[in-house]
Amino acid sequence: MDRKVLLTVIITTLICFYNDSYSQENKKWTLRECIDYALSNNVSIKSAEISVKSSLEDLQQAKASMLPSLSLSSSQNFSAQKQERTDESFVTKGSYTGSYALNTSVTLYSGGKISLNRQQQEIALKMNELTLNTQRNNIEISVTQAYLNVLYANESLKTIQKSVELSEIQVERTKALLEVGSKSSVDVAQMEAQLSSDKYQLTLAENTLAQAILTLKQLLEIDSSQDFQPFFPDPDTLEVPNKLPELSKVYEATLEYWPDIKNSQFQIESAKIEEKIAYSGFLPSINASASIGTGNISGSNYSFYNQLENKLNENVGLSVSIPIFNKRATKTAVNKAQYQIRQAELNSISVRKSLLSAIESLYQDASSAQSRYKASTENLKYTELSYNQVLEQYNQGMKNIVELLSGRQAYLSAIQEKSQAKYQALLSLKLLQFYMNQPINL
Repeated sequence: MDRKVLLTVIITTLICFYNDSYSQENKKWTLRECIDYALSNNVSIKSAEISVKSSLEDLQQAKASMLPSLSLSSSQNFSAQKQERTDESFVTKGSYTGSYALNTSVTLYSGGKISLNRQQQEIALKMNELTLNTQRNNIEISVTQAYLNVLYANESLKTIQKSVELSEIQVERTKALLEVGSKSSVDVAQMEAQLSSDKYQLTLAENTLAQAILTLKQLLEIDSSQDFQPFFPDPDTLEVPNKLPELSKVYEATLEYWPDIKNSQFQIESAKIEEKIAYSGFLPSINASASIGTGNISGSNYSFYNQLENKLNENVGLSVSIPIFNKRATKTAVNKAQYQIRQAELNSISVRKSLLSAIESLYQDASSAQSRYKASTENLKYTELSYNQVLEQYNQGMKNIVELLSGRQAYLSAIQEKSQAKYQALLSLKLLQFYMNQPINL
């Protein structure tokens, strides 16, 4: 290869590797990317996937139990014993024998137990698949909550940063007013104390954001050595809808697809099949068997192959087993299966009630947060206007430091209240949409 071409290939490879490494290190994780990563890497989900595969093996085994069995057996034996000669002496002689058999058996009737077991394994597979979906839902909800906590912590941090900036400006302004005699040294001290308090709150806010990011990172099960930076969308692009979906429609949609509901229904079906399996213990079972065998022995006047042909034997059998008394084992199994059916029905009712309660609470949270957001938005508008007026009057010497700090605190509290209400409303709404089988996105 030409040296220039080789050099070009090497440089291009290094540039691509660098760009890929750079993009990975500076990757900003969106909410959807976090959810997708968690769904692919979460340990609980992987464990549930293994359970699904195990159930599939059980189903294959249940289907195969309807087929006849087939086995080949062989035994080889060597024996030695002393035999008396005509001259009354003894000599040790050995003999070698071999036997060969092909056996098969099949269950012709077992009270439907084999077919029922297959049906039960099919239901067990579906239930494990639904359990996997439940794990996925739980992870998606948890990641969404953690991600929005990060966004809220970040916006709170920005609010406190703004508070620090305001305090720094007001400290300088108060010092300037002190020089012209409009303010006293006490005013300067109070403002500097406020600045110090704001910086302390800023440190707390930074720690809160770092902890929120760490919680999200741990939920994604990202290695501690791996860089992780969440994507922070422009807060102004995160709009809170004015209208919520109807509660009845949310509940109806959830009943239709939510895996916990379907799982509870399958539990009832499985219990009913278990009852039929228990009843099969009262019924007879019929089995058929067949075998073909042959053998050989050393010292015979016939050849090995002739012996196999001459000793060929064939057998066909039919066996019937009729239960008469089994120490109440079948009756106990039937009764317990009936209790299991009732327990599964009660569990299904409980799951429905729990789901309805969760949706109603979530809907109430969404409605409350939505109202809070509207009210806090209005409150922030007037609080900001009031603070600006107090600030202007303070700069003109018409308001004292206490009035200024009071107005500023009301303004910052209004910002925090609006931010909190917004993210609570967003979280509740996203979860309501998720219960309606809509994907979560921001």
